[in-house]
Amino acid sequence: MHLPPNWGTFFALIVSFLVFWFIFSRLFFRPFLNLLSERERRFKDLNDRTEQLIKEARAAEEERERRLAATRHDAIGRRETERRKAEAEAAQLMEAAKAEARQTLEQVRGKIEEELKAAESELEQMGHSLAAELAERVLGRPLHRSSGQN
Repeated sequence: MHLPPNWGTFFALIVSFLVFWFIFSRLFFRPFLNLLSERERRFKDLNDRTEQLIKEARAAEEERERRLAATRHDAIGRRETERRKAEAEAAQLMEAAKAEARQTLEQVRGKIEEELKAAESELEQMGHSLAAELAERVLGRPLHRSSGQN
């Protein structure tokens, strides 16, 4: 059995399909597609902004590392300068202390030599005196001395 096409119904279906397509396109499809394209655009903008912020963060980190390295280098230089200065001061103090010790040692040596000469002189006088006294006792008579001797 063969049914002939009903052209009136066919055209009514096509017209109703086009009307519904137009209405749905205006009310649903176009706003939904616009929403999707807007969302995609925002994601792209956010992605671009994120990449830019990551680059800025890397640049800031590199700058911080560079400044930190420069600060460390300056601190090491200052520390070395201060260490050399302290070593020079210590060397000067040591030399001053050595010079003072040498001077004190020379003064003490001089005093000891003077005391030694005085003791030798005193011992010599005592020796003469004891020898004269011993001679007087052995001889049993006093010895005559000249006025310069004691």
